[in-house]
Amino acid sequence: MRGLALKALVAAISIALPALAAPARAVELAAHEATYKLSLETARGGDITSASGTMTYQVIDACDGWAVRQRLQMKLTNQDGQDIDMVSDYTTYEGKDGLSLRFRMRQTTEQAVTSEVSGDATLTKTGGPGTVTYTLPEGLTKELPAGTVFPTAHTEAFLDAAAAGKKFIALPLFDGTGPNGAQDSSVVITGWDQPAETKWAPLAALPSGRVRIAFFDREQGKQQPDYEVSMRYYANGVADALSMDFGDFVMGGSLETLKITKPGCS
Repeated sequence: MRGLALKALVAAISIALPALAAPARAVELAAHEATYKLSLETARGGDITSASGTMTYQVIDACDGWAVRQRLQMKLTNQDGQDIDMVSDYTTYEGKDGLSLRFRMRQTTEQAVTSEVSGDATLTKTGGPGTVTYTLPEGLTKELPAGTVFPTAHTEAFLDAAAAGKKFIALPLFDGTGPNGAQDSSVVITGWDQPAETKWAPLAALPSGRVRIAFFDREQGKQQPDYEVSMRYYANGVADALSMDFGDFVMGGSLETLKITKPGCS
């Protein structure tokens, strides 16, 4: 399992990259706090028979960077009736120039640490190339290919692509959720709509669309994605109606609370 980059939601969060060189965005990304209720959408015949959980997602506008924290908690029940508690805690700080990323990802199962990575990544210019230096695993260094973007720049890229009427973009993404360096990502955008009725007042005047993101292992050259997520994205970077595909099962997520917050500086 891995953390999301709504990016990071990592989001998360998006080719030639005309979007990265675009003029000022019509709708800026919003610092916000959101919570999501998670429930099992589909079980594909594996060991999981039921699942539930919560996800909290916080984006802080910290003047020259974006600070993001995502905490995912799930309770899975297997065919033997055993409950398994899984927690994923993911934090990043990404420079607004898109050239630096500090990251930490920690996953536990039944309170035992099953995966942990941390470190710093830098790009030599917008869109890479660059380098990531891990502190966990200690001493590990990976080169980042040309075209690489970090999670918030990734989100801005596909939101700009959506606003421009594009249906698909693909680019290398480094989000700090694993030790293998950059991944390939493909983003499919469906129906970038005009504002529609919603119970969330801050989103009511914004266009939105369905976005599906697939992540692929660059080193192994896989044809099938390691992980997929889809959601309704609003132009300010807030997401709702999540669908997270973990392979053997799919979790759905609905937005339960939303607070738009002010920048952390004047």
